[in-house]
Amino acid sequence: MTRKLYYENQYITDFEAEVVSCVKNGRFYETVLTETAFFPEGGGQPGDTGAINGVRVADTKEINGEIIHFCEGEVSGRVRGSIDWENRFLNMQQHSGEHIFSGVIHRLTGFDNVGFHMSGTEMTVDFNGYISPQVIEQAELETNMCIYENTPFEIIWPKADEVADYTFRSKKEIEGQLRLVKVGEADLCACCGTHVSRAGEVGIVKVISVMNYKKGVRITLRAGRRALEDYIAKNRSIAEISASLCAKTEETAQAVEKLKEKLGAVKYELVGVKNELFAEIIKDIDGKMPAVFYEKGSADDARILADMLADKTKLAFAFCGGGDGGYKYAAVGRDIDVREAGRTLNEKLGGRGGGRPDCVMGSVTASREKIEKAVAEYIEQGYNR
Repeated sequence: MTRKLYYENQYITDFEAEVVSCVKNGRFYETVLTETAFFPEGGGQPGDTGAINGVRVADTKEINGEIIHFCEGEVSGRVRGSIDWENRFLNMQQHSGEHIFSGVIHRLTGFDNVGFHMSGTEMTVDFNGYISPQVIEQAELETNMCIYENTPFEIIWPKADEVADYTFRSKKEIEGQLRLVKVGEADLCACCGTHVSRAGEVGIVKVISVMNYKKGVRITLRAGRRALEDYIAKNRSIAEISASLCAKTEETAQAVEKLKEKLGAVKYELVGVKNELFAEIIKDIDGKMPAVFYEKGSADDARILADMLADKTKLAFAFCGGGDGGYKYAAVGRDIDVREAGRTLNEKLGGRGGGRPDCVMGSVTASREKIEKAVAEYIEQGYNR
């Protein structure tokens, strides 16, 4: 069995070992070593990457009790391994920050962390109950207080007869040797991952978003450098928004609300102008079921125009746009199912769309002449049969 150097010292970045096996399987050479500092994927933490004798290790996993290094080339004999420390430390920051946060949430609410996932860009934690924004904010504050106090991380390997002496969090039943990660009074959790030695190395933990998930919540977190990068990006964005709105950064929310109010008023006025325009477009139309075109319009314009026209006719077609070689369309009927009309247009004009019996909407990729011909043919074949 491979000696797990990452448990002896999570800060080991380089090591030497003998190659036990190296077997090509698809793209990779699945390599087993006598000892390794490469952490295999587990507990929600990604596997380490790096190099063995200069050959890239794309991933590390534990399969059937063996730690497999997925190498991009063959290695043999005595080798030197080197993990990607920047990537490992980022993972350690994320994982360690999650431990503190989940422990605080558990103490405040009694809810359990029932799902944990880390990727290259984000970290999510699932809890099995609703957590109010106020409690989440409090948990975030207490988590960071634990970080500021530079609370030590302690690894405990209890003997079988000692397990009952510990009250700890765990997402699943543990088989074999139990490994506990203790962070002061903040958390005690069964975990197989790698962690920092003191909480100060986490730097900061920030809640990014909260969403309802199953019967609880899913919280997206960022910690350490990833939290800093997130802050830098958002600070840059808010500065740009502030400059565009000619508002102080702390007043951008109010400025956006004022802008929304102005846009709402303009939109209301525009709707009135468009209704007048559409009324002008259809004023001389009789009951011959024509296809009406508005070259500058949108899908919503097509729906409104067709609905207005349907008050004068039994069946109304409206086509808007046309600038990109196609049109948005709407077909509206009064006391007639227009879904057949929609299917006919889609078949003849390379279109797509659908809707309700009284209104279908979609788009077609055809010229105005072809559209007018298709509508005329549909009407002549007896739309009202």
